[in-house]
Amino acid sequence: MNNNILQLKIKQRLNKLASNDYDNIECWQIVEAFNKGMTDWCRRNLHGLNVVKEGDEQSKRRIDDLQILLTETPVSLFNVQTYFETNTLPTDYFEWKRISVTATSDCCPKPKLMVVYQAEEANVPTLLRDKNKKPDFQWGETFCTLKSNKVQIYTNGEFVVNSASLVYYRQPQKIQIAGCVDPYTQVLTDTDVECEFKDDLVELFIDEAAKIIAGDIEAMNQYQRASQSVEGNN
Repeated sequence: MNNNILQLKIKQRLNKLASNDYDNIECWQIVEAFNKGMTDWCRRNLHGLNVVKEGDEQSKRRIDDLQILLTETPVSLFNVQTYFETNTLPTDYFEWKRISVTATSDCCPKPKLMVVYQAEEANVPTLLRDKNKKPDFQWGETFCTLKSNKVQIYTNGEFVVNSASLVYYRQPQKIQIAGCVDPYTQVLTDTDVECEFKDDLVELFIDEAAKIIAGDIEAMNQYQRASQSVEGNN
């Protein structure tokens, strides 16, 4: 959906399509509200706080909606005694998915694909002592944690992690409208950046944006209508 149609739809939802009163909506307000609404929707549906409580991969629709944000990238590794630590998470990191790891040991020099479970930092000492849950090269299983914007892959000193590839949900790409001052950088935008999601989702983001702007200008009727539309079509 191009940005001209997007702006028209948002103004229509707010009943401001031909208004000349003090509630005229600036293009930067539309950009800010749309991008915020898009991010809010992604966070809500990754976690499963929608009407039917579906998380990121709990239905075909949710998989189809969010797959565009899934990204895979190799990460560097540093040996820190009982674990291997990655470099800092990517700047567009949004939410965790998984990490793929290969490892070797003294008895097995050929790289082996490990199964890595994400664990809570508070449980690390317990997991390292538990014979059923501690890192085990023979079984090809270990665990990792997130701390200081890095991933710690635990080995207990029993094997070496050779390579790792992080799969994560990236930040959704923000839209920009040509001729409008970018509300994030305060720079005049030269070109349009359209929403990367499919049009049926853009319609939901339009309602999200209308809801945000309606709340800002205290237009309660438009706010309630947009809220109901967002949840009813989610």
